Amino acid sequence: MLSDAAYMERALLLAARARGRTTPNPMVGAVVVTPDGVVAGTGFHARAGGPHAEVHALREAGEAARGATLYCSLEPCSHTGRTPPCVERILESGLARVVAAVEDPNPLVAGRGIARLRQAGVRVDVGVGGAGARRINRPFFSAMRRGRPYVIAKAVTSLDGRVAAAGGGPVRLSSPATDRRTHALRAEVDAIAVGSGTVLADDPRLTARGVYRDRPLARVIFDRRLRTPVSARVLTTLDAGPVILVAGSDAPDMAARALESAGAAVVRAGDGVTGALSLLVPMGIQSLLVEGGPTLHAAFWRERAADAVRLVVTPRALGAAGVPWVEHSVAPWASWRLVSVQPCGGDVIIEADVHWTD
Repeated sequence: MLSDAAYMERALLLAARARGRTTPNPMVGAVVVTPDGVVAGTGFHARAGGPHAEVHALREAGEAARGATLYCSLEPCSHTGRTPPCVERILESGLARVVAAVEDPNPLVAGRGIARLRQAGVRVDVGVGGAGARRINRPFFSAMRRGRPYVIAKAVTSLDGRVAAAGGGPVRLSSPATDRRTHALRAEVDAIAVGSGTVLADDPRLTARGVYRDRPLARVIFDRRLRTPVSARVLTTLDAGPVILVAGSDAPDMAARALESAGAAVVRAGDGVTGALSLLVPMGIQSLLVEGGPTLHAAFWRERAADAVRLVVTPRALGAAGVPWVEHSVAPWASWRLVSVQPCGGDVIIEADVHWTD
């Protein structure tokens, strides 16, 4: 018979199969194991509104669930949402034990599922695989605990740290292989964010291309003065997902009406990015990929609103006249905790977590 950690690892691998598809719900995997170590049922939560992981696993296990152990990567829910509470299904199944990786941070659950199971005589152990469970659901935990999306700061720089040619002119830096990796990441997140300067300079579509995505991709444009033209290409891609413009409180009403007529949603926030982030969670955005440009990146770094980094460093140098990404004093490397360094198509992709310290 395998260890609790091994069975939980399987539950986490199952959970990850729904990456990019479950918002506003978390990714969850479940495994039912009989007393003699046989895996009788497995399941994962595929999408919001569908059956939860525990339900799939218990259906597959059938009568073999009686007296068995359920390994679940998140505390079973105890409230009725789009689906009935999982704890009642667990109690009906006759499980003897539940091993949950981590308590659900959703205030509607937050320990109530564990308490209900224990009150009914089910043994519950919490904490096995907790670090992995929190990591795969960082966007969900961020939305529940901080009221804002999990933010990934993504940039492509030259070898000398520039993101554009002299004068801000656009220049292609990354390789096709790296571009495919970027679109794969776009397929996983809830939204992409850019500043109005990027829209004016590059006129991007901000879509996930060459990859499968089965739900809308929101595009967020931080545009304090509403400079985005109604002819912007991103406004021709509304079939891919909503376009949200984050405007300042003093942005012109006429520009707002024109952009709304073109299909955009305009929300007004203060001058910083932090207040705007809290407006995005109710719109179904728990993960945000901030792609550009350097002014927007600097704002996120100054307000300590970046949670992770994906930095693509290319072999081309643009020279001192090129536009720098951000200064070291703005995005302090000391706050980065390296996750991986991978070569890709001649480029190098650096991924890091950001740990702010006072």
